[in-house]
Amino acid sequence: MKLEQVALQFYTLREHAKTAADFTAACKKVREIGYTAVQLSAIGPIPEEEIVRILKGEGLVCCATHEGSDTILQEPAKVVDRLKKLGCPHTAYPFPRGVDFGDPKSVAALIEGLDQAGAVLAAAGQTLSYHNHGIEFVRHGDATVLDAIYAGTKPAHLKAELDTYWVQYGGGDPVAWCEKMAGRMPLIHLKDYTFTTENKPTFCEIGNGNLDFRRIVAAAEKAGCEWFIVEQDTCPGDPFDSIRQSFDYIRDHLVAP
Repeated sequence: MKLEQVALQFYTLREHAKTAADFTAACKKVREIGYTAVQLSAIGPIPEEEIVRILKGEGLVCCATHEGSDTILQEPAKVVDRLKKLGCPHTAYPFPRGVDFGDPKSVAALIEGLDQAGAVLAAAGQTLSYHNHGIEFVRHGDATVLDAIYAGTKPAHLKAELDTYWVQYGGGDPVAWCEKMAGRMPLIHLKDYTFTTENKPTFCEIGNGNLDFRRIVAAAEKAGCEWFIVEQDTCPGDPFDSIRQSFDYIRDHLVAP
């Protein structure tokens, strides 16, 4: 992994990106920390043209986005247009909104919808990935729903954006899932996992938790991952302090010399 492949998921800074002015100030801080790329999620509303201008002005590129779950499934052409405006090739389905994972028909409809939407993006030279949480690790026949999602879609239509925290939370092995998604995983969310003294799992900065990121990054690289995206859903204090800690750890311990 090269340092220029490390990006920040803006969901971490969502409270600091509600207006164009706030987004600009946040981008400046992100670039000063050392990040050169971002994934756009939970910002704005800010017109795409202004987003591009702000990112360019602060020396950042948009490596990927998260778009609305319903928009991806019901209006994929809108996603294609937005990505073109942003000059960005990747997006991910963020959350299975309204899907009943206990109902095989509901799961089947999601899988069919993802494959069809992904085909629209693929035809435009873009990629649709699936961003997992823990819920996809419920059993679905002899495997999990996440297994079923990838088994039921064409690799050309649906890629993986594995989230290391949620894979661990769901009882999966992040390294094994990277290996399973070889050739099908352009994006990964680097998100560390730890426990509180109240015996509850929680998010933390990269290097402050229990995940073996040396093995995870090595497996993701071998799988062909393009972007290693730092995300922390909640932070104990200032999120800019947290994303700096994560970047510094990655730079000092995970990036190839």
